[in-house]
Amino acid sequence: MTAAKKFLDSNFLLQTKTAELLYHVYAEPLPLVDFHCHLPVERIASNQPFENITELWLTGDHYKWRAMRANGTPEKYISGDASAEEKFFHWACAVPYTLRNPLFHWAHLELSRVFGIEKLLNEASAREIYRQCNEKLRQPGFSPRGILLHMNVETVCTTDDPTDDLEFHQKIRKSHFTVRILPGFRPDRVLETEHPGQFNAYLDKLSAAAGTEIRTYEELLETLRNRIDYFHQQGCRLSDHGLEHLFNGGYTEKQLKAAFKQIREKKTLDQQGALELKAAILRELCKMYHLKGWVQQFHLGAIRNNNTRIRRLIGQDAGTDSIGDFPQSRELSRFLDGLDLEDRLARTILYNVNPADNEVFATMAANFNDGSTLGKVQWGPAWWFMDQKEGMERQLNTLSAMNLLSRFVGMVTDSRSFLSYPRHEYFRRILCNLLGRDAENGELPDDIPLLGKMCVNICYQNAKDYFGF
Repeated sequence: MTAAKKFLDSNFLLQTKTAELLYHVYAEPLPLVDFHCHLPVERIASNQPFENITELWLTGDHYKWRAMRANGTPEKYISGDASAEEKFFHWACAVPYTLRNPLFHWAHLELSRVFGIEKLLNEASAREIYRQCNEKLRQPGFSPRGILLHMNVETVCTTDDPTDDLEFHQKIRKSHFTVRILPGFRPDRVLETEHPGQFNAYLDKLSAAAGTEIRTYEELLETLRNRIDYFHQQGCRLSDHGLEHLFNGGYTEKQLKAAFKQIREKKTLDQQGALELKAAILRELCKMYHLKGWVQQFHLGAIRNNNTRIRRLIGQDAGTDSIGDFPQSRELSRFLDGLDLEDRLARTILYNVNPADNEVFATMAANFNDGSTLGKVQWGPAWWFMDQKEGMERQLNTLSAMNLLSRFVGMVTDSRSFLSYPRHEYFRRILCNLLGRDAENGELPDDIPLLGKMCVNICYQNAKDYFGF
């Protein structure tokens, strides 16, 4: 009987000698390019140490919150007023029940790679691990910047609202921090045309940030153009949109101006009018991105904030989101095609949260490459509910079959946590295991330099070249 492999050893997830070689020689040493995350940039700017492991690890982490709720943990110990140690203890009690959930792997990778703790986290070890982590967090190397350096992060792209003055990005740049921290333009709130109250309140905020009046549709577009110019001056080279699906419209300029006037008068548009205005604003934004040479990202398909009780108690992004079953292909095709016809289609990354859409997104991305750049339209990495072993393998296999895996831009954290960077390691191990298995099965050449170069490109170089970092 073959001896069982040790959990989380140096060859974790690597099932062949070729996979081990590809990972340890080619993938493991590479810096990390995290081109989409939600790290709090003000924390990087201040470099303020974390008070305890609970603040660093559990605050705002909806993945862990969902697991704790499923395990019967009272909300007091999740988002409530319990002490930091009590919250950590209840998370530790839940961890053994996350076996075969990616959280079990992630939690122990994070403890190991950041804190050097190899023990399993559970009820018995919770107090000791809490103490060990907190002792290390008092050391300079475990500040926000220290963790980024320790994890070999080269570039981070944050997610920032157009109204943001990017003060903290400026402070970081002036401090000469060696990790490149760049803003990302996320204008989702300017598309909330179906909610006049929210839309108008946001436009007033945008107007104040830009120092301009927004009374007409033309003034809105000019203000957005000015904000994009400002973000570009601050190093921004990409945008991002989190939408249920893409949308298209056919209103004339006159109709759009009238619709905008109506909503600014605090009148509710009918469903078609709201959709037409939303589609027009998004289309104009995409043309601006193309003019600036940015990359545009579309995260599509999530149905968010499903639990009204939790939303009222905590607010948005509290761990009550799920996979939506929205139709995607037809409107996605029309949207990309419309921009392509005008030669206004920027480099684009498409993310789907519904695995049923994998083949749709892989084949759709391949429709709009034009030879201007390698892999101009990308099917992005396995996102959110799919960023686990099976989801990543499905994504990589589908991409291989229907597009060019060799030109793939690789993994992101999409996280608010400074401890999430082992997700890049997780992805790299899974990729190397797939390639190594295929090579040893005779499905790929036994050519280590060829396969090694592919690993380097997917894990690092493709993203660096694609974004121009």
